Amino acid sequence: MAELDDVGTFGVWDYVVFGCMLLISLGIGFFYGCTGGKQRTTAEFLLADRNMNPIPVAMSLVASFISAITVLGTPAEVYIYGSMFWVFCFTYPIVALVVSRLLIPTFFRLNVTSANEYLELRFNKAVRIAGTLTFFLYMVFYMGVVIYAPALALNAVTNISLWGSVLATGLVCTVYTTVGGMKAVLWTDVFQMCVMMAGFLAVIIEGAIRLGGLGNVWQIAEEGGRIDFWNFNFDPSIRHTFWSIAIGGTFTWLATYGVNQAQVQRYMTTGSVKRARIALCLAAVGMIVVVSAACLSGLVMYSFYAEKQCDPFTSNKVSQTDQLIPYFMMELFGRIPGLPGFFTSAVFSAALSTVSSGLNSLAAVTAEDMVKPCFPRISQERYTLVTKGIALGFGVLCILIAYITSLLNQGVLQFALSLLGMTGGPLLGLFSLGLFFPWTNSKGAITGLVTGLGFAFWVGIGAIIYPPSAYKPPLTTEGCNLTTTTPSPLLTTSLPPEIPPIAEFYTLSYTWYACVSWLVTIFVGLLVSFLTGTTKRQDIDPVLRSHCVDGLYCCLPEVIKKPLRCGDEKPDYTKKDEEADMFEVKEVKLDLTNHALGNDDVDMVTIANDHPGGTDKDNGLDNEVFTAL
Repeated sequence: MAELDDVGTFGVWDYVVFGCMLLISLGIGFFYGCTGGKQRTTAEFLLADRNMNPIPVAMSLVASFISAITVLGTPAEVYIYGSMFWVFCFTYPIVALVVSRLLIPTFFRLNVTSANEYLELRFNKAVRIAGTLTFFLYMVFYMGVVIYAPALALNAVTNISLWGSVLATGLVCTVYTTVGGMKAVLWTDVFQMCVMMAGFLAVIIEGAIRLGGLGNVWQIAEEGGRIDFWNFNFDPSIRHTFWSIAIGGTFTWLATYGVNQAQVQRYMTTGSVKRARIALCLAAVGMIVVVSAACLSGLVMYSFYAEKQCDPFTSNKVSQTDQLIPYFMMELFGRIPGLPGFFTSAVFSAALSTVSSGLNSLAAVTAEDMVKPCFPRISQERYTLVTKGIALGFGVLCILIAYITSLLNQGVLQFALSLLGMTGGPLLGLFSLGLFFPWTNSKGAITGLVTGLGFAFWVGIGAIIYPPSAYKPPLTTEGCNLTTTTPSPLLTTSLPPEIPPIAEFYTLSYTWYACVSWLVTIFVGLLVSFLTGTTKRQDIDPVLRSHCVDGLYCCLPEVIKKPLRCGDEKPDYTKKDEEADMFEVKEVKLDLTNHALGNDDVDMVTIANDHPGGTDKDNGLDNEVFTAL
């Protein structure tokens, strides 16, 4: 635990502020649990009735995956290694363009709840289950990291038990997610996003004032070797270079914002392709703002301690790098009642937003991919209740995973991004095989996924056992008033452990995990498909494919695009996708009887305007189709 005697303490008002943040989050959950449809249907619980405004959805997209990992890990990353992490901002507009043009229209054409529904339609049930299990693997461990990270921050600045904090985080988000459903998740994300940004701004402004302005901050950081954006080395073993982040980072975030259920589910809550694209573009801007604020906080923190010539990590005032920003916050605001509690609330808000999003998406995937196929005639009321129970169960499981996270000797930021690359790359490869490679069959898809996962985890786990070395600019403790004697280097020096030759493979930078595992998945998937008999193009429904030419190069004339399609005809749905909205989904409650739909359990229908399914003229609803939920 950090030595905080010289930087202030966590007082009564700090606990009041922190408690208010938790109560507001719970209040939003109970509000949406008691209003509107009261979360009685899965359409409301999982998809917020498909009528959400793009702005809260965009803020939720940002908050879902830029969380406590960012609040704690990014400033520490910049403090220890330098500003190269900032280059990730170049990847977000590229990701938004590719996902909005190639992936979002496909999910809306199919009107899915679970992204993995696509895999069954394109391949078979086994591939869908494989995709579901891969998502489970990533999301549960990721949320364990996210729960543990803010608890570590709170433990660094207070006397509250680390595991008491873990339980508080896990239980609060489990309760409001289970009670309030997707609407509660989205609006708590908005509130928590505002708290998180306010925490960053407080640190940046106060730190810059003490250092004489941001100009001095930049100058001190540059003199200390922390400003480095233009390392164009192609060596994949170097932890961060421009290419590893620009290329590898693009694949990492494509996996997150393209095929991750938590994000796909948010796109579907908007009800139309146009509004989903607006939400994603706004989210890309929001991610740039948040990452920039986090990186700037790291530079301010470095400059502050460089001026004092006293690095708190080297001097053992904090035990882990992820405790640096909480310690810095206490040094800035420790003697001002309420402000330490406010920043700690920012850390916890970031965690709550991610965990609640994860719980809701895990509930959706489990219910749609496993429960509904096993119990196709389950009533709407019982199905919704089961879905809420699944969310509750995953909340408890993630608390247990947090304990495993505490045993790892890696910073939360690198571990989280490594895990995302190890699972997201192969999952992105699986969807890519279906969308962009018509020759792929189900055998190739599963083999490619398993091979990609095996390769990624082999390299990733190997890097944990044999951590690769990375250059760190120097830190100093010359100005510290150390009360303990530093052991002599002669007494602490030991022979380095013997590293086997195979460990050379583990030096691959974690930023390349998603890209390399994607390539492995694609190569093996296509190879096995050609060896076992390829799928014929005419056997694939056009709505199950996405054409890069028509999606990314829509402005080119048809005479140029035609040969680039490699023999494919222009898909019939392209023209509709380029129009403003495919169709708007509106939900209305009607008093339906068993004679109307032949099902006593159905109490809600969806009216999809101009849906290609046809009309219901007998009920006087031209150009509208009823779909029982």
